[in-house]
Amino acid sequence: MLERAAFDGAVTGQGELWTVAEPVLDTVSIAFVVGGLGAAIGIALLRRRWGLAVQVAFLVVGANVTTQLVKHSLLGREELIGGWHWENSLPSGHTTVAGSVAAALLLVVPRGARALVAVLGGAYTAATGVSTLVGQWHRPSDVVAAVLVVLAWAALVCAFTPRSALDPGAGPTPGSTVVAVLLLLGAAAAGVAAGLALRATPATWGTTTAQDVTAYAGGVAGVLAVTAAAFAVLLLVRQATGRPDARAVRG
Repeated sequence: MLERAAFDGAVTGQGELWTVAEPVLDTVSIAFVVGGLGAAIGIALLRRRWGLAVQVAFLVVGANVTTQLVKHSLLGREELIGGWHWENSLPSGHTTVAGSVAAALLLVVPRGARALVAVLGGAYTAATGVSTLVGQWHRPSDVVAAVLVVLAWAALVCAFTPRSALDPGAGPTPGSTVVAVLLLLGAAAAGVAAGLALRATPATWGTTTAQDVTAYAGGVAGVLAVTAAAFAVLLLVRQATGRPDARAVRG
């Protein structure tokens, strides 16, 4: 019922917001996936990180295939509240595309650039997810699920980081830690805002326009919270898995 209210709340101000959201969604296409993955692989090859090129290919392909299988084959959508039935739309395909390409770039860029890429990639992923809410293409949970699919695949490939993908001579990266902490703090603040907004929305039929808009704002805040937290975690995981074992270096 809260998702229904958030979905209905997107109608308010949709015309003005759609002029911003539509161009963001128009960038997501097969050409974008191919170009983004090609750029990530190209960066990895230029840095002579052969295993990393394979990693990001698994990440982008795996995340997007997972989303399509889950959405179209593995899950249905039960009509739980009556009178409001839609086909399954979880996870969001557009958000998965944006997030997987952003995560791939985060994995392949040099160690010192990862904090900036995490911020920019997270912002682009969040913008894509929120844009799908503006257009009533998706509900908040669809976007959150997509971000988590990307995070799961990124964490999986990082767990199998080959020696060729390590950062030679890497030391502590306080800048990345600071950025990750700031992202987590932002995620916490957005999460609190989402909780307060959704708590203020009655989970019943007959919500007012103001309540629908409140739920919509809560859904947007929830998307921002999960995306910021996901890219903070991914940044920390990539920096940790990219650092060579000091004992191996000495040996």
